Amino acid sequence: MSRGTQIWIALGAIYVIWGSTYLGIELVGETVPPLFGASTRFVAAGLLMLALATWRRGPGVLRLTRRQLASSILIGLLLPGANALLFIAERHVPTGLASLIIGSVPLWIVVLRTATGDHPPRTALAGVVGGFAGLAILVRPHGGAPLWALLLVLASAITWSVGAFVSSRLPMPTDTFAGSGYEMLAGGLIMLPIALATTDPHPSEFSTRSVLGWVYLVTFGSLIGYTAFTWLLDHAPIGRVATYAYVNPVVAIALGAIVLGESITWTIVGGATIVLACVAVVVRQEEIPIAAPEPETA
Repeated sequence: MSRGTQIWIALGAIYVIWGSTYLGIELVGETVPPLFGASTRFVAAGLLMLALATWRRGPGVLRLTRRQLASSILIGLLLPGANALLFIAERHVPTGLASLIIGSVPLWIVVLRTATGDHPPRTALAGVVGGFAGLAILVRPHGGAPLWALLLVLASAITWSVGAFVSSRLPMPTDTFAGSGYEMLAGGLIMLPIALATTDPHPSEFSTRSVLGWVYLVTFGSLIGYTAFTWLLDHAPIGRVATYAYVNPVVAIALGAIVLGESITWTIVGGATIVLACVAVVVRQEEIPIAAPEPETA
């Protein structure tokens, strides 16, 4: 198999897998309390990721300094925390609409860069302005989604952006798999006591769809999707890898319509067109895969 074919197979994997995680979150939330589902997901995924890192490079890969541990805990609060907000919000927001709002992460990254004294290209800044106009169309009560839930998705996108932005400036574990494992495990362990204190989960009441959705998020979303992503970073042009930022929402919208029967209104189409076009402009100008939606938090 040629290298080009391998690249497109890996790209197809993150297009479909990360785009479908929104559907997975929705299925889990049908019968599993959202915070409990999110926290247990991260604990399981974190342990599996650490086991994978150990299998790949030996037990020494798990060593980390106090500063790296502190950084991992902080990022674990931000990235898995952002995903937990999405778990809660998707009980009220259609998956396609949620994916579009989360797809604005590259725009928020540019805002954070500008606020800290960086100077992104003017074209990227213009893309941010246009993208926020699209968000203004999407973040409004329509299609059965209350405004507070839409704002919760927006808060998830901003929290994720802060976590991704800060992580590039902190002393993180040198091995990406081990680092992601520590982040997920930290986030899950912090949220699990809160979930148990605020909800009363009964596993006997969890539906088969919810359990399968949870398993899918842990295995495919974390292990397979993230493995494909890290392989692509080493073997494919960065600009091509970054295309997931505007392909994932398209996949999420399609799956939401096909599997869940979610309606696609003209308002969503208009807002989606503006947001995705502006994200594409920003991603191409920045030429980096700004904050994947599912590596550290799947």
